[in-house]
Amino acid sequence: MKKNLILICIDGGRVDRAKNSSIIQNFGKEHSVFFSQSIPYAPYTNSALYALISGSYGNRTGCYSYWHSHKFNHVKFKTIIDYLHENNFYTCADVPSDLIMPRRNFDEYYVSDESNINLKTHHYKLLCKMKKLVDSKQNFFLHLHYSGIHEGIRDSVLKSFTNFSDEYFKNRKQNEERYDRLFTDAEKYLEYIQQKLDELNLWENSIIIIFSDHGMSLGEKFGERAYGALCYESTINTFYSYFSSDLKHNEITSQVRSVDFMPTILEHLEIKLDTNFEPLDGVSLLPLINNQNPKENFAYTETGNPLNSKMPPKKPNTKSIRTSEWKLIVNEHNNTKELYDLKHDSLEENNLINTGLEIENILWKEFLKIQERSIIN
Repeated sequence: MKKNLILICIDGGRVDRAKNSSIIQNFGKEHSVFFSQSIPYAPYTNSALYALISGSYGNRTGCYSYWHSHKFNHVKFKTIIDYLHENNFYTCADVPSDLIMPRRNFDEYYVSDESNINLKTHHYKLLCKMKKLVDSKQNFFLHLHYSGIHEGIRDSVLKSFTNFSDEYFKNRKQNEERYDRLFTDAEKYLEYIQQKLDELNLWENSIIIIFSDHGMSLGEKFGERAYGALCYESTINTFYSYFSSDLKHNEITSQVRSVDFMPTILEHLEIKLDTNFEPLDGVSLLPLINNQNPKENFAYTETGNPLNSKMPPKKPNTKSIRTSEWKLIVNEHNNTKELYDLKHDSLEENNLINTGLEIENILWKEFLKIQERSIIN
């Protein structure tokens, strides 16, 4: 019998808070690998999650904006849900919107509004269902989505300020305190879930992954009051905590991509990739987890900056290509570029574009390769 799979998304979870969270760091600690530099395809939920479950960038799969969830090309790209369903896993998801995860091949699919439901109780009931399946020798996949941070920011920030509200950007302390209260609630949720995993004895035969789909701006960069508008570190550097009883505790600080986790899970479960579908952008991280030191891959992110509009555009207009030490941002909406030395300028304050650095040409060539594979006209 294969291991089961539980994904727990902390929507809008910042990596700096996760690194300093005793609850996240101790979640299955003896057998968890913590990735502190995981880069999503998009700094907003639907395209980020579609890239995660398909192991492929949205500019190839069709899910490349808020508007394109239902444009995902299931004919050419296979999701981890498809793979697990074919391997007789019982599949179940609880999400805040049906735009962030396809219903296809789920046996149970819930859309839950946290303002109208107690997520702790609801998710405990789902875990109890999964326990019954385990007792009957049935594998399962369960996706749980904690949306408390997102909903708190939506109600107190997105509805009150714009991306250019001076009042928001001049009150960093207030923004930090607001976010920290929401993050503390997320920690309480995770602590509760950990207790229930203990109670139900679901650790031993499960891969359990806690992750954030994207980060959250607290006013670091003018022009982004929350997420989804820019490609700076506050929103595109995320975390993953990967638990399995056959792993040894470790922290991996080198750069990985969210698209790498789907092939990692499949290899861990000994499920072969289907060569009848398009190849993935992601690669398995098991060699990295097992200290084999594979080469670092470039990470690509893109989003649609709404600028002065109240709605995001239907095509990405802000893009980045990066290594763990350097990032090139391409702002197609105003034909500008930015280059940052992330190792020595983590706040991205000193734009080194057009200063003759070789890394600029290296990143630009990789950027063009990705654009060549894009289906976006």
